[in-house]
Amino acid sequence: MKIFIISNYLYPETGAAPNRITQMANELGVDYEVTVLAPLPNYPTGRIFENYRDTFFKKEKIDTFRARRYKTYNSISKNPFKRFISMVSFGFVMFLDIIHLIRKAPKIIIVQNSPLLVSFFGIIYGKLFTRSKIVLNVSDLWPLSALELGVLHRGYFYSVLERIEKFNYRNADLILGQSNEILTHIKELVSDKEYFLYRNIPMLNSPSSKIKKTSPFKVVYAGLLGVAQGVLEICERVDFKRLGVEFHIYGKGNELDDIKKIASDGSKNIQYMGSYTANEIREKLPCYHFSIVPLRNRIYGAVPSKIFELTLLGVPVLFCGGGEGAEIIASNGLGYVSEPGNFSELYANIERAKNLTTEEYAQFTLNCDNYGENQLNFENQIAELKKVMNGLAE
Repeated sequence: MKIFIISNYLYPETGAAPNRITQMANELGVDYEVTVLAPLPNYPTGRIFENYRDTFFKKEKIDTFRARRYKTYNSISKNPFKRFISMVSFGFVMFLDIIHLIRKAPKIIIVQNSPLLVSFFGIIYGKLFTRSKIVLNVSDLWPLSALELGVLHRGYFYSVLERIEKFNYRNADLILGQSNEILTHIKELVSDKEYFLYRNIPMLNSPSSKIKKTSPFKVVYAGLLGVAQGVLEICERVDFKRLGVEFHIYGKGNELDDIKKIASDGSKNIQYMGSYTANEIREKLPCYHFSIVPLRNRIYGAVPSKIFELTLLGVPVLFCGGGEGAEIIASNGLGYVSEPGNFSELYANIERAKNLTTEEYAQFTLNCDNYGENQLNFENQIAELKKVMNGLAE
């Protein structure tokens, strides 16, 4: 069976979004003929990667699947208009691949949502030029997420985006959601679809109890350094030196330069450690006592995939957020929870974590092992998804 995936993100880009699609394509590619349509890699910096800059179009083989990439206009600007043009750019470029799509005649087209406008164009092209079944992979709820982040406000433009959102759901044959909150929201808008809970679970083994944590007490953040995460504000508002805790930061994003300035001062026990591949980061994370997983705002439907990765690595979580993510952490004893933006509560949680006895800390890592073993089995999840898609393609 031929499967065609449309995504704004793909390896060698780093972060949850590229990792999610790359892993899905790799595993589906074991049993199916998989092709991914994506822009030339530029995420999260907005600059096309060095090895791809001298071309408009590039074909390549990545593990078990093939990728077709086009040059697009890219922006990580906070200006909504520039971000809008960035999303529309890939939508228009998709048209150049229509002949290939018609010739390929895939049974299934998987469209990544968000960005909302990218999935909108992908669905239109799939409906107009093929008889393929459309699978919509919803990783967050747009435009609701943008509203909760304060990036958008209610008005005419917001209402247009809501209509596009409903169009995407109505024209999908199967909807994947990475959280129960996402699926609940979609069912309230479109109730007659087939739904599948598809967690962004990484494929890795847990080394938790095998790696000894060393003094001093170290907290880590590894991931995107953007507005939604709010790591910069944590650096500004939490006195790690007073806590006697080192805070190490890995990653890239539009807050990186400001974070580097704070780290270079040396007065707050904050260190910027650089940017690494997902596999390199996973080798480093188990050496830390706790990891901060922050959301600047409570975003309905958002369950950061870092929670699952850290759990499988045996690293307890200091979660700054609410909703489903907070419930997973609290109910399974995977760490501590504070409200987004409540830095005194985060400070208190870091202090509690630092003062845990050896036995208390061991219980947290045991909870991580148990939850990972029982709830975070990617092989089982992808096997169930393949069954659903085989039925869809019949």
